[in-house]
Amino acid sequence: MNTSADSQAPRVAPAWRAPLIAFALGLAAWWLLPEQLGLLTRITITALFVLSLDLVVGVAGLATLGHAALFGAGAYAAGIFALRVHGDPLLGLAVGVGAGALLALVSGAFLLRYHGFTFLMLTVAVAQIAAGLAQKARDWTGGDDGLSGFTVEPLFGRFAFDLEGRTAALYALAVLALGYYAARRIVDSPFGLAVRGIHENRARMAALGTPVRARLLAMYGFAGALAGAAGALSAQTNAIVALDSLSFALSAEALVMLILGGAGRLHGALVGAVVFTLLHHTAASINPYHWLFVIGAALMAVVLVPPARAWGWLRGRLGAKA
Repeated sequence: MNTSADSQAPRVAPAWRAPLIAFALGLAAWWLLPEQLGLLTRITITALFVLSLDLVVGVAGLATLGHAALFGAGAYAAGIFALRVHGDPLLGLAVGVGAGALLALVSGAFLLRYHGFTFLMLTVAVAQIAAGLAQKARDWTGGDDGLSGFTVEPLFGRFAFDLEGRTAALYALAVLALGYYAARRIVDSPFGLAVRGIHENRARMAALGTPVRARLLAMYGFAGALAGAAGALSAQTNAIVALDSLSFALSAEALVMLILGGAGRLHGALVGAVVFTLLHHTAASINPYHWLFVIGAALMAVVLVPPARAWGWLRGRLGAKA
């Protein structure tokens, strides 16, 4: 019998397993619900955006209410690129990723000098500044009317973005799976563990010689890249970019989704995005004026029974039955 410590160590799931499961579930929904492809695309883009927020809030421990600025930067960059340069979706996606990462690195170099409530309020200020600039630059962004009039070419030159949304849904699912895989690899790497350590005890990590600000800035930049990718997908699949993509409400909703699913575990971002969007879609179709009561009840349930405790109880019940 092998009694070594290595044999008793818990196995770590491969980084590709969870993204593959998420893609398979999305693919099943794409196949079984062809009349809900628009909703599936919206859920997928939202999940990618909330995933990027989880890297900032759940992993790095940086409270923010201005994450929509990174999403909006990617959306406007992809839309302007399609309108004025080229309509290739992959090039536009790369431009959106770069815009989100650039804004995160530039703003983060200033924001990460602070922490706590000061950092939180400054992120709101950055988002408001970005929204004000987008509103004033009408020649580039369309101002209050939004950016429209651009077209996105077929994916790989063959798969057009049809009205049913079949190509858009698969495209968004693939980008989400790749983003989820990259996030999992980074979070599980020594760099990701160092960022988690900073979240747990910043002073101790600094005493150990960890470059705290540099690590946080790198994670913030990667989160900005994922948020920019989500914004670019939104612009390409909707063919319009509105000022709402930079709004405080979008940041707050993403934070609510993250709380619903559980912060710091990555898959909680996907669960929260699915639950919130489905609750919103269902409750708003029943009563468009009071659907927030349902979201409030769900938040109260999460506060009273945290997701970790609920999952543990469910595993215990299933294990007892087995």
